Amino acid sequence: MTTNPTLTDLAQRATAARNRPGYGHDALITCDRLVRIFTTDGVEVQALQGLDLLVREGELLALVGASGSGKSTLMNILAGLDTPTAGAARVAGHDLLTMTAKDRLAYRRRTVGFVWQQTSRNLLPYLTAAQNITLPIQLSGARPSRRAQTERALELLELLEVADCRNRRPHQMSGGQQQRVAIAVALANNPAVLLADEPTGELDSHTAEQIFAAFRTANEQLGTTIVIVTHDQAVASEVRRAVAIRDGRTATEVLRRSQVDATTGRETVVAREYAMLDRAGRLQLPKEHIEALGMRDRVALELETDHIGVWPDDSDRD
Repeated sequence: MTTNPTLTDLAQRATAARNRPGYGHDALITCDRLVRIFTTDGVEVQALQGLDLLVREGELLALVGASGSGKSTLMNILAGLDTPTAGAARVAGHDLLTMTAKDRLAYRRRTVGFVWQQTSRNLLPYLTAAQNITLPIQLSGARPSRRAQTERALELLELLEVADCRNRRPHQMSGGQQQRVAIAVALANNPAVLLADEPTGELDSHTAEQIFAAFRTANEQLGTTIVIVTHDQAVASEVRRAVAIRDGRTATEVLRRSQVDATTGRETVVAREYAMLDRAGRLQLPKEHIEALGMRDRVALELETDHIGVWPDDSDRD
């Protein structure tokens, strides 16, 4: 039997919440009530509507959403290619709202790596694979020896299993090889975060699996934090954490954890879906859950000691 919490219980919980460290203090990426508004011909469009997101160091995360959900806008902000209208965004200690143009350029060259969907955008056609990788090292302002640059390029090509492409130009490589070289280019300066926008969108399923394996290798072997934007549920199912974006806000999150059967010793992966609670205390219930219970306009709530009950509005029945 459960009992409703008293006013004293609620006050103690509120005090504990206020005494917690600042939001996102231990995260590598922090988005706090992020807003991005575009104005075209006098018409305002809110691409991001108070989005909250935390990504911790070493994560391999998928951002999932339909076209127009705001996921690509978020990716461009994290990459330093766009500026938020309001809210807060920090990546590896960099405040993305206050950076100067010079700071933003250095940030794109040293702190983040980026892989585009179109393979043609990732590589310069007149350079070999190795030369494409050493170019961002030279542009970063670092001055390693030519030998050190070449060694770094070969190290990444071998890691991603495309060492045989070192002297090939993009047109001499398959689409999958081009994308793996593109990942190597993005990793050239050992970035804190690797961002990828629909990196398997132009590839067949078999090649897409190889590309995702390359991301997993970079994450596990180099410890690089990786955020992948995708609409492909098959890609999202390959990561431990997938965050769904809907209407410019984080809506739901799927976490996958390994469990070992004590009897058989067999390991299985168990997935659980969560609704995201934003900083204002709002949450987006999954659409299929709302439709299944016929919820509309408002819902009934009841606070218990360890949970909140949510029911369809039944006020019309009284």
